[in-house]
Amino acid sequence: MKKIGDLLIEMGKVSERDIERAMLAQREMGGRIGQVLVKLGLISELDMTQALSQQLDIPLLLAADYPEEPVDLPEVSPDFLFSNHVVPVFRSDKEITFAATVPQEPFLIKALGMAMNRPVKVVFGLETDITKALELRAEDGSDEEDDYGDRFGGQSDDEFIEHLKDLASEAPVIRLVNQIIHRAVDMSSSDIHIEPFDDGLQLRYRVDGVLQDQPDPPAASLAPAIASRIKLLSGMNIAERRLPQDGRIMTRVKGHELDLRVSTIPTVHGESIVMRVLDRESIRLSLPDMGFSADTLARYQALLARPHGVLLVTGPTGSGKTTTLYASLASLDSERLKIITVEDPVEYQLQGVNQIQVQAQIELTFARALRSILRQDPDIIMIGEMRDTETAQIGVQSALTGHLVLSTLHTNTAAGAITRLEDMGVERYLITSSVNGVLAQRLVRTLCSSCKEEVELSEVTIRQHNLGRFLPEGQQTVYQATGCNLCGHTGYIGRTSIHELFTLDDDMHKVIMAGADATTLHNTARQQGMITLYEDGLRKVVRGETSIEEVMRVTQDQSADDELAGDKPLRATGALTQATA
Repeated sequence: MKKIGDLLIEMGKVSERDIERAMLAQREMGGRIGQVLVKLGLISELDMTQALSQQLDIPLLLAADYPEEPVDLPEVSPDFLFSNHVVPVFRSDKEITFAATVPQEPFLIKALGMAMNRPVKVVFGLETDITKALELRAEDGSDEEDDYGDRFGGQSDDEFIEHLKDLASEAPVIRLVNQIIHRAVDMSSSDIHIEPFDDGLQLRYRVDGVLQDQPDPPAASLAPAIASRIKLLSGMNIAERRLPQDGRIMTRVKGHELDLRVSTIPTVHGESIVMRVLDRESIRLSLPDMGFSADTLARYQALLARPHGVLLVTGPTGSGKTTTLYASLASLDSERLKIITVEDPVEYQLQGVNQIQVQAQIELTFARALRSILRQDPDIIMIGEMRDTETAQIGVQSALTGHLVLSTLHTNTAAGAITRLEDMGVERYLITSSVNGVLAQRLVRTLCSSCKEEVELSEVTIRQHNLGRFLPEGQQTVYQATGCNLCGHTGYIGRTSIHELFTLDDDMHKVIMAGADATTLHNTARQQGMITLYEDGLRKVVRGETSIEEVMRVTQDQSADDELAGDKPLRATGALTQATA
């Protein structure tokens, strides 16, 4: 019989180096090599169990094969089932079938046979599936919510804290939290939302910018235990449930280095938890891979090449601003240039770049760090976000003294960044002297290549969306979302960026100094040839990367502005199919 390590290597699930690391960890942790591989995140539980099933020639049952109603076996105590991770799945007059995480264990087979006094068959089951099935059995016979409520009554503060720690240390809770995080990796989710409500616990994942409900959320009675477990992992105060808290979890899941930024807020039904998932291995730090159109990329790189000035990236939260700045820094020569960043938090570590983490609790703010940075002889400074007047003014002054300053702002359009800086106390003559350009950015979902459907464009649609200027000669079709098993029936897989680059030349300086508002600046830039977010999205529609509905969802404010300027895009979702019908 082949060793499980050799079998996994043959199957391409792990490398020889992974097995060596697991064996080193096994000496410290104990347990079976398969369990160690799963705990280290080097392999998924499913892959491990499938390999064991093949090695031992023991069938594997997945959750879909389990019965809807629990199999009633009064002969076996629930404590035995929980402690041995085994659950009955089928019962007949001749034989009873159990699913277990370790079905090859002779003691387990013998004990079950003696308890049932008849032949038993034990097959492989995933630990998560078995735990869920056991929890369903337990819910049938007890009211767990009342039990949790009773446990908190009459406890001192110290006893209460210890009780929360006990809850968070229970094996089913640990497995459940791990399962929630693993699911996020499988779905390529950017955020995990755990929200308590009056009628139960809601679990949702944000995938490609859109929230998706988890069909089988954890039981509401487990909410305190889940919150305690997550707070323990992220270094929060486990006893404080009345105030918002922030924390961070660094972990490795299925070979992915994950950085989870955790936020909790108190609600009327308990603590709402959101975990931002940063997958360090999936980050793309190359400007050509960021979704830039060729002309926009060339102009943006020209702005990056300037020796001094301010270059801003704007957009709402979650629009990829920081990732674009990281990719911009990665494209620069860090060996020849002194690059320093001030961030909150430092999301990804860059080779050859000095990165500073803001720490408000010791008064290490953006402004304070920036004042010190200027004495470090930098060439390029990146400010995670211009949040206040002092930070903005120091950033502008740094640009005027010969530094290239990169930063982000929260504005809807690129032109809006100019008036935002003015609102923050930066004089217009300083803006025209220091700011080189502003890049506005949004993320749009890309069409699933397996199911996207080609549709014919009518003349009405082309005219209403002003597509004529972007369509190559002879092209009369674009693509729309359909949905299949590969994309989870959404019609989209992954995201790309759309951009709007606002550059400040001599003509724009005159308009700014004349006191123009954001709308006037935007219209002036368009007259000078600026491609708006909406128009850049349409270019990606024509290339078959995304759909008109998706571009309109992300750029509703932009499409409205373009309509006022003479372009009249459709507003309603699904307008493409209506217009072509």
